[in-house]
Amino acid sequence: MKIKIHPLFLAVGLLSALFGGLPIFIICALTALLHECGHIFCAARLGFDCTQISLMPFGAAAVCDIEGISPTDEIKLAISGPFVNLVICVAVAGLWWFVPQTYAYTDLVFYASAAMLVFNLLPAYPLDGGRVAKCLLRKFFSAKTSSLVLRAVNILAVVAIVLVFVFALRNYSLLAAALLLLCSALERDKPAQKINFAAKKKKRGREIRYVILGENATYKDALKFVDDSRYLVLQIYGEEFLDEISEDELYKKLLEASIYDKILDDKVIEK
Repeated sequence: MKIKIHPLFLAVGLLSALFGGLPIFIICALTALLHECGHIFCAARLGFDCTQISLMPFGAAAVCDIEGISPTDEIKLAISGPFVNLVICVAVAGLWWFVPQTYAYTDLVFYASAAMLVFNLLPAYPLDGGRVAKCLLRKFFSAKTSSLVLRAVNILAVVAIVLVFVFALRNYSLLAAALLLLCSALERDKPAQKINFAAKKKKRGREIRYVILGENATYKDALKFVDDSRYLVLQIYGEEFLDEISEDELYKKLLEASIYDKILDDKVIEK
């Protein structure tokens, strides 16, 4: 996993240090990283690959290849980040309940997580709430109509954030968030790229891990057992043994298949 740091992230950190806001900057950065870790762990669990975390002045973003993901799985992936922030808020609030003296040392952690939770649930793309809204809209409308609706929501969110900045809260991170949403509203939709598992480098000396799956198992089911420290060998059983598939063979098959396809076609199962 690569971590890419935007130059403006370093600039904001330097300015925070100069004006006494370094602790707040560090806590916000760590909160953003934990949020993205939620997405990364969920993506791995669903059988998708994340290659990079980008640290930017307004937060962080995980770069994941999710071509062919179902709307249900994309919703799970979207809410996994805010769920981490919710867990942090509940944990810190629980700590205050049992040890009130810790409030002075953990209040920033709570408020940073709460702010990230609320902000990311806004129905504006590419925020997590916007991704959920996109999946729900596409159940009833075409991709083009859904995109237009989301762009309109983004513009409204930008106007609302600017009004909050002008009349209520003079926090310049709000302007950075508004700029992000504005750029998203004006940006063209990018096509997803398929993961090339077969191109991954293989580590020597790995332990072999055997996993037994049923005849109706999908590639998604199999990818849950992929582990960089062990070499996966699948044994497919129906009423009897049907086939054995190595990790390399699984990856080659995935070049031509969706992760929701069954590993064994019906002809093999009938035999």
